[in-house]
Amino acid sequence: MHTQLHTSSSPIQRNHGWKVWWQLTRPHTLTAAFAPVLLGTALAVEITDLHLGLFIAMLVASLLIQAATNMFNEYYDYKRGLDTDESVGISGAIVRDGLKPGTVLSLALILYGIAMITGVYICAHSSWWLAAIGLVSMAAGYLYTGGPLPIAYTPFGEIVAGFFMGLLIILISFYIQTGTITETSILVSLPSFVLVGAILLANNIRDLDGDRRFGRKTLAILLGRKGAITLLAGMFISSYVWVVVLIFLGVISPWLGLVALSLPKALAAVRGFIRNKNPLQMMPAMKATAQTNTIFGLLLSAGLFIGFFL
Repeated sequence: MHTQLHTSSSPIQRNHGWKVWWQLTRPHTLTAAFAPVLLGTALAVEITDLHLGLFIAMLVASLLIQAATNMFNEYYDYKRGLDTDESVGISGAIVRDGLKPGTVLSLALILYGIAMITGVYICAHSSWWLAAIGLVSMAAGYLYTGGPLPIAYTPFGEIVAGFFMGLLIILISFYIQTGTITETSILVSLPSFVLVGAILLANNIRDLDGDRRFGRKTLAILLGRKGAITLLAGMFISSYVWVVVLIFLGVISPWLGLVALSLPKALAAVRGFIRNKNPLQMMPAMKATAQTNTIFGLLLSAGLFIGFFL
């Protein structure tokens, strides 16, 4: 979130090319917004004919909110002194590339505004109650690093991220297609709740020492490095076991067992954190955690589509 090794003593290179603006969105996190929308839509395929316009609108809104949240994170990490030349990660566009803090904040607010316009279309074709839910979700994105007590500074970051970026996106995507929420849609959403939270936990494991110096009280800090890695492994295990149980109980199609193909990424993530203690060396493990969530969600969606059409 806020650490990218940059030890050069030379002046910071000011780069305002499109790549800097693209990196500002933290593109590797955007798949965390795409996979839940696809999964919620895939769950709806057995119940109703899919509305392509609503799917696209939901996808756009989710991506915009995720990108804006990343920009708020960039802005407030800079304002609080967490991002420096010696940081590790993809953040730090302000300190390394010379982007103006006010510009980053303004862009985040503009993306929120576009997401709200998209939300009007979604509500007009489903329910206006979703407007309230959308506003709460946007507030959570802002308050993750903004506000007097940022969620990122507490042990609740994983739960908040998992709920809003995993469970809730899936259920909203399902609801706007079907007009209802089913027990199955909730049960199938739970692993995404866990795995999105795992992305935040992996981030906090990597940043543990730096976060402790800045007074954060993340879950990784409270549990300690070993305990946090153990929890991460448990989150992976519980997600796969949950799918197996649902298949065994006949709640979902055996085709959803395709999620097993994402296991190597989960194993690589845990091994990477166990073997490495340097933040830079832990970057591949953090990336593997995010990839596990994405691939897991895509495979669940594939299993749902295959089970429906076969």
